[in-house]
Order: sequence, then structure tokens, then C-alpha cells
Amino acid sequence: MQSVITSKYQTTIPKAIRDNLGLSVKDALEWKLENGKVVVYPSRLQFLKHRNALKVGKGDIAADIELAREKRLEKYR
Repeated sequence: MQSVITSKYQTTIPKAIRDNLGLSVKDALEWKLENGKVVVYPSRLQFLKHRNALKVGKGDIAADIELAREKRLEKYR
């Protein structure tokens, strides 16, 4: 398959490729050079690798604000 590069260095991904890779609007692509050739990969969001990185549940806003203020004051002591 072939596509043309426009004056703005844009190109169209052929429909067969889009369908085969399951690409749709707003998807990201990753471009790599491998042995003098351009290889394009769909860039999948890897949000699951961040699982359990954030604490969830009921929080204490007042305590969090006070802790942030104390930490900020430590810079100036």
C-alpha cells in the first residue's frame, strides 16, 4: 500500500491498515527507526501499569491542607 505526504508532512493511513490495527480518530501512533526503515506502532494507553499508585477512599481535606502548609513553611525555616 502507498500513501502520499502532503505539503504539511501529513499522510493518510490506508483503510485496510486502520481496520487491521483497530485505529480510530484521536488514536496516537508511535514512530521508530529500525535498520533504516520507519516502523509505525499504535500507541496504546498503558493506564493499568499505574494501578494502585493512588490512594482512593475518604480523605481529610483539612488535614491535607494543614500538612501542605507545614511542608511549605519548612522551605523557609
